[in-house]
Amino acid sequence: MKSGFSDSVMEQVRGRFAHVESCPFEGRRVFFENAGGALTLNSVVETSAKFAAIPDNQGRANGASRALVERIERAKADMALMMNAPEGAAGGQFFMGESGTELLFRLIMNACLARRGQGQVLSASLEHPASRSAAARWAAEAELHHVVIAHDDATGTIAAAAYGEAVTEDTVVATIVHTSPVTGMGVDVAAVSRAIRAKAPECLIIVDGIQHAAHGAIDLAAYDVDGYVISPYKMFSRHGFGLAWMSPVLEAVAHNALEGGPALNWEMGTRDTGAYATLSDVCGYLEWLGGEVSGATERRARIVAAGEAIHAQEKALSDAMIDGVGNLAGLREMERVTILGGADNPAREGLVSLVVEGVPSAEVVERLNAAGIRTHLRKADHYSGNILTPLGLEGCVRVSMCHYNSLQDVSQFLAVMKDIAE
Repeated sequence: MKSGFSDSVMEQVRGRFAHVESCPFEGRRVFFENAGGALTLNSVVETSAKFAAIPDNQGRANGASRALVERIERAKADMALMMNAPEGAAGGQFFMGESGTELLFRLIMNACLARRGQGQVLSASLEHPASRSAAARWAAEAELHHVVIAHDDATGTIAAAAYGEAVTEDTVVATIVHTSPVTGMGVDVAAVSRAIRAKAPECLIIVDGIQHAAHGAIDLAAYDVDGYVISPYKMFSRHGFGLAWMSPVLEAVAHNALEGGPALNWEMGTRDTGAYATLSDVCGYLEWLGGEVSGATERRARIVAAGEAIHAQEKALSDAMIDGVGNLAGLREMERVTILGGADNPAREGLVSLVVEGVPSAEVVERLNAAGIRTHLRKADHYSGNILTPLGLEGCVRVSMCHYNSLQDVSQFLAVMKDIAE
């Protein structure tokens, strides 16, 4: 089975990230915990250090301050390009907050309050609690009826038709998770948006894109939504901030702001210029990768090509994990292993969650870690109970890949899993 990248591209890709093969605390390991936080670009590390040393603030009458503002504006333009934000009057804005979770809460809170007492809020049981909890709390505060649609336990995702059946003319706010961080299955956001707007065209639609962001292209212009949130540390940048995009409709609703200040300002206090600048590093990396895997020369075309190549590489890794590599049996052939969402699922995005009959998932994670394979235990708690409890599971092992992982990484994982599953 071949990798989605050539050997040359694979080597260059891995060379651009920090700590690809080893942990600074535990030594050599395979990193299959990317859903918990992707590896960081070396350029992001350098940029962060550079801007951390600059004492100047934005909005001052000096050259350093002007340079900081220019870097922020450049980063926002790069994000608009990378995520294909609508142009012109429909463009909306990007802004930064303390985390992706915090931003989802803020967008959903203000959307609900702006539609107080006018109808229903629509969510799905597939969602991370960042959006489900925000929708539940602020629907109640805004005297709105909160409806949670059940996802499909068998496939680990939700179809647009399920939203289409539940949406009503008085649906005023809707939330969507682009990819589940537990099952790893994606949702067709554009199709869901169409299903909602067919009955409720003015509905404010907010998307949790945190898990999806690292695994393929984002196309805001195609989604027809009002809010989209990512956590940059899960997309090759670093911890400490989240990024949101809002449509002109959502950015204009009442929100916390300084009295007498700019009406459309959503950022509370001074933001870290270095955090913004790292987003340009992410955009530049995708442009570089797109140029390596295609003949594209235009910037957006390169980003699209990079997204397609990332998806292909991660599919090759997932297929190898499920079907086997060389003489190593895949998870499909291990009788005691059950794969959440099924072995053959086209919605999968670089993640395989599994359980081993007769072996607690916590023990599987411990044994993998002892063998130098970093994975993660998902428990049926407030984070993952919405997925695991209906399946009768107390926990599962989340094996999350990213495009810089290799088939050799998969081989090491399968060799250890063979012993565990026996």
